[in-house]
Amino acid sequence: MKITLNNKNTLALSITAALLVTQSHQVFAAEETTAKGVERIQVTGSRIKRTDMEGPSPVQSIDKDQIRSMGYDNLQQLLERMPVAGSGTFSTRGNSQDSTANGAAAVSLRGLGPDATLVLINGRRVSTSAFAENITNSFVDINSIPVSAIERIDILKDGASAIYGSDAVAGVVNIIMKKDIEGIEINLGYGATDGPNYNEKTASLVWGASTENSHASIILDHFSNSELGADELGRFGTANQSPYGGEDFRSSRGYPGYFYVNEIKTIDPDCPADQATATGSCLFDYGPYNLVVPKAERVGALAQFDYTFKNDITAFMEVAIQHNSSEAGGAATPLDESAGLTVPESHPNNPFGQDVDIGRYRPVDAGARRWDIESDSMRMVAGLRGQFKDWDWEVAAQKGRSKSLQTGNRDQGWVRVDFLQEEINAGNYNPFGGVTNPDDVIDRITTSLVRQGVSHITSYDANITGEVFVYEGNPVMIATGIEYREEDVEDIPDDQFQRGLIFGTEAVAAQASRDQYAAYVELSFPVTDNLELQLAGRYDHYSDFGSTTNPKIAIRWAAAEDVTVRGSWAQGFRAPSLAQIGLGPSQNSTFFVDSYRCEATGLDCDALDYNTEFSGNDQLDAEESESWNVGVIWAPSEGWGLSVDIWNITQDNKIDQQNFGDLYNATCNDQSSTVCERLPAQNGEALGVLDLIHSSFVNVSSQEAGGIDTSINYTTSFEGYGDFKFNLEWAYLDTFEKDDLEYIGEYGYPEHRWIASTNWSNDDFSANLNISYTGEFEDTPDINFDGALDFEDNQSRMVDSQILVDVQGSYHFSDNLRVSIGVNNLLDEEPPFAIGDGNSDLYGYAQGTHNPRGRYLYTKVSVSF
Repeated sequence: MKITLNNKNTLALSITAALLVTQSHQVFAAEETTAKGVERIQVTGSRIKRTDMEGPSPVQSIDKDQIRSMGYDNLQQLLERMPVAGSGTFSTRGNSQDSTANGAAAVSLRGLGPDATLVLINGRRVSTSAFAENITNSFVDINSIPVSAIERIDILKDGASAIYGSDAVAGVVNIIMKKDIEGIEINLGYGATDGPNYNEKTASLVWGASTENSHASIILDHFSNSELGADELGRFGTANQSPYGGEDFRSSRGYPGYFYVNEIKTIDPDCPADQATATGSCLFDYGPYNLVVPKAERVGALAQFDYTFKNDITAFMEVAIQHNSSEAGGAATPLDESAGLTVPESHPNNPFGQDVDIGRYRPVDAGARRWDIESDSMRMVAGLRGQFKDWDWEVAAQKGRSKSLQTGNRDQGWVRVDFLQEEINAGNYNPFGGVTNPDDVIDRITTSLVRQGVSHITSYDANITGEVFVYEGNPVMIATGIEYREEDVEDIPDDQFQRGLIFGTEAVAAQASRDQYAAYVELSFPVTDNLELQLAGRYDHYSDFGSTTNPKIAIRWAAAEDVTVRGSWAQGFRAPSLAQIGLGPSQNSTFFVDSYRCEATGLDCDALDYNTEFSGNDQLDAEESESWNVGVIWAPSEGWGLSVDIWNITQDNKIDQQNFGDLYNATCNDQSSTVCERLPAQNGEALGVLDLIHSSFVNVSSQEAGGIDTSINYTTSFEGYGDFKFNLEWAYLDTFEKDDLEYIGEYGYPEHRWIASTNWSNDDFSANLNISYTGEFEDTPDINFDGALDFEDNQSRMVDSQILVDVQGSYHFSDNLRVSIGVNNLLDEEPPFAIGDGNSDLYGYAQGTHNPRGRYLYTKVSVSF
């Protein structure tokens, strides 16, 4: 079915399109009117300006009304509820360590990782976060985008490298900002949990004005949230989950600790019995010191301007700035044997009467480690657009920067080992018995620190789109363009980290840059009145790994008046992230069993926390992908819409960390290994304590994901009772294979996720009910915590499914005043219990899948002038 839009039937088409499968249709990204009066629109997933809204690729659109009805003031909270999101979506929960982007958040479509999801603002790339997630994953911090400034979010669900280039392997999240604003609108909001002491505050001001040939708009936004500490969450705030059926993940870097007396591992005599292990460690529960949601504040401004000259050429500019501040932290500094600390015989508190070496110990009396993070992002776009006959053209330049500063003060728990050794030698600091040392001594062993990160993007683009010729009465459309982009990233840890003076931090160092140019062409060919063929191709050249060419083929067939079939096939790629290329020696910590030492000595047979040091690899190749999607849309009446899409994505040359199990098995049974470093063996033992494992990144793994997306929409009206809308988005994950392991139904990969929304409106009243579901999945991917994934050979318990219910009601007191109240997680559902993965999930639930915040009540007021 071909739909032609002109000035007389614009309203009719808008109503018809809204009643069709709105969640699966492309929506405006830009609008132009040709000299013939036919309106053309550019949709997400295509560069061609079309005369209809429905293209051959599946797009889920979330408009500002839906965003408002869900009650979230944080883009991360909104997107993690979407069924299309999967494993790898991360938030402020559980990312408050040095190795990741503190206080930031990202979205991972299809579970392929945040670096396989391209995030755009108004169709253009933006600078990545200065601090990578989990050391290596570059991403756009979605929490730097103010929710109040968003007009719509388009989620393109198929591969789009032929259209947008790198990173669009799993899809695209295109965030469209509000633009055509008239007047002033003020929005205020406040919400809080009714359990833990946690709250969020929001405020925004939206202003816009127009003249005959110009328009200007400014959006000011403020968001803040209080701190939610793990100590407020009861059983979800402790690393010792054994009372609840889980593992004891307390740290072997204890308080008190253990020592080496005559080279024999000796536990502190004052270690409490419930902290002592059979292998001589004194455990410490770091869980209550962590921050589940760090305190944060974000202030942003977005200004957009355009001016149309007499020759119908329009100049446009967009300026966005955002300042984020947050706090992150962990427990007191963990020390181990590699710190080289000793206690002389002359120390007044030495209970052993001779010189001893400190093994694993934690100066808890110095306080929990805390650091402050300041992040500033800036984005400016300027350009010209116009029309030449029926051809639309645009040229633009963009400059973006993301800058982050992480600082810690002397009163925030940062202990320097050389200062600590001096105070021990002087007999001032007592490391025995878990005592609290005097404040003046603590002041002399602590220090200040700073970590700095910055990333830049500079880009230029030019494109043109229009009608090439007419084929059997239908226009053949084309879009072509060129792009140039420069990117760089730098992450500099404090010098004290690099000199080995501060322990217990997963310090990251990275520096890399690249430039890239590209050319693309896209063709829309109407084979018949009912069949459209879309062809696209893109050539990219990168300065650091070479070039790549990626095609896409898609079709849209109106098989009947109420049935449309669509399909697409595409190749894609993801360039190695700048962090993966330029990473300096950077450490993180994981719990596992040192089985070689356990077998050789009978010691350290518990899962303990060990460090792995990663370095970048500048010889990495780009990841390559192939994706396809086949779908059908059925709209039997004006109020009904149904779409079903079957999809598949295969990645080759997947960049990943070296397989830990293989690395451990190959190198860690050798005392002299330079890859798996051990401390000197004691008392004739064959293997010493494991100190550090060196690793890097390689193109070794492949992964394949596939499933079915279903969208159902229904709209109806009852005279005297108002309008009703129903929407269901359901994602079924049929396969997710990585390194020859099938992850479906395994840890963090539920088969089923859905969200159902119901909206009712009658005169000045409206109400919304949202129900979201996350399916069950198997627990403990490494069932014996030996560092090797073994879930295919072992059956673990299941992590239960979860249903969350959100409600909201609104009332328009006048045309200018709207008040809303709502509750998220109405039934106060706790996260289902999970033993965890021994890495980030140590507190009895899966942090990347479930939220421990509990019931959240809020109110919002909107006033317009």
